[in-house]
Parts: sequence; structure tokens; C-alpha cells
Amino acid sequence: MSNDIANILNDLIKTSKDGEEGFILAAQHLLIEQDLKSIILDRTEGCKKAVEVLQKLVVQFAVKPEESGSVLGAVHRGWLNIKSMLTDDDAYAILAECERGEDIAKSNYSKALSHDLPDDIRIVVQHQYEGVLKNHDLIKRLRDKHATKK
Repeated sequence: MSNDIANILNDLIKTSKDGEEGFILAAQHLLIEQDLKSIILDRTEGCKKAVEVLQKLVVQFAVKPEESGSVLGAVHRGWLNIKSMLTDDDAYAILAECERGEDIAKSNYSKALSHDLPDDIRIVVQHQYEGVLKNHDLIKRLRDKHATKK
């Protein structure tokens, strides 16, 4: 059971690392939009803090915590990189890809919460899930705002 919980938490670490690395890449491609770049970089810090908390929880199970993102996340970042080059660093396109990444994070956190987790871990995962939902909604609002500028 404890290995199962550690595996669930390690999957969330990968998810959060994917978010952190994806937001960094997105910010690098937002050359003109400095305000937007700041918002995206702030999301990066939230992901980084989530990883730190999850890694501490994994260690409690005498399991090595994940330190990197997933293969799927790397593929998504590659797509974001290609897409932003093809769209001349278009904020809408970049935000749409960020939202897609947040959709994956929502799904992964929801899946984790469907498992039987100890109360203390459930509280942490639920709190982080609420942060993912806020990230998603913010990115979606920003994306919609930039859709009107097209």
C-alpha cells in the first residue's frame, strides 16, 4: 500500500515538473508580452513548490522521489516549442498549449484523488489540485482574452 501511495505521489511530481518546465518554455517564447510572461513565470514557482512538497511526502515512504517530468510532458514541450516557432510567438497559441498541459494536470490530480489516500496526503493532494484548477482557469481566461486580439 505505501509503495502504491509513493507511486501516485511520484506521478504527481512528474506532472508538476512537466508544468514547471512547460511554463518556463512558454515564458521564453513570450518575447513581447512582459506582463503575461510574469504571470506564466509565477505559475512556474507554484509548480516548483508543489514538487518540493510531494518529494518530501515520497521520502516518508522510504522511496526515491522523482526528479524530472514525464516523457509525455517532454513531447508536449517539444510541440509547444515547434508551434510557437511556427506562429511567431503568438500569445494565443502559447496559452492554448499551456491550457492543454493544465488539462492533463487536472486529469492526473483527479485520478490521484480517486485512490484511497491517507487523510494527511489527501489534504495535500486536494490543495494542490485546487491550485491546478486555478492555474487552468487563469490560463483559459488569458487565452480567451488573447483570442479577441487575433
